Amino acid sequence: MKNVRLAKRYAQSLFDFAIEQNQLEQVYTDILLVEQVLKSEIELVRVIESPVIPMSRKGKIFKEVFGEKTSKITTQFLGLVVMKKREPALLSFCGEFINLYQRFHDIKVVKFVTAKPVSETVCLNMQNLLQEKLNANIILQQEIDENLIGGFVFRVDDFVYDASIVKQLEMLKREFSYNSYQVGF
Repeated sequence: MKNVRLAKRYAQSLFDFAIEQNQLEQVYTDILLVEQVLKSEIELVRVIESPVIPMSRKGKIFKEVFGEKTSKITTQFLGLVVMKKREPALLSFCGEFINLYQRFHDIKVVKFVTAKPVSETVCLNMQNLLQEKLNANIILQQEIDENLIGGFVFRVDDFVYDASIVKQLEMLKREFSYNSYQVGF
């Protein structure tokens, strides 16, 4: 994020206004859509961030892309972002808004990294276990990293639990590299 404070201010303003208007769920859905489109359409991001394209044209582009699909609040917010020439930071605004929503609803995003894909039942069991331990709603994002060899890694907020084979091998290597032999004993 280029300017975290700016993103937090815009996201907090949209969040507060959405709560005030009883439209938080709709705005959240809209922001997820905006974020998804911006992450998948690189050409759109280039057009939005271009200083050559006039503000009026950018506003029309936003209306064409998001006008029918988003609520009035989100459409007005996008118009404000264009009017204030903050389009390059729009993705940051979306990310901060999503973080605010997740904190408000006590949702934690857990990255569950494994060497091979695991079954849906294992994911559900892990999700239920984590919900009990963390006392929060859990969104489990599974990732595959073949370098782990086996085992798993959990990442929640700033906490990492590494139960992978690679980590175990590194610990063994470190333990064996430490020379406990004392000369003259």
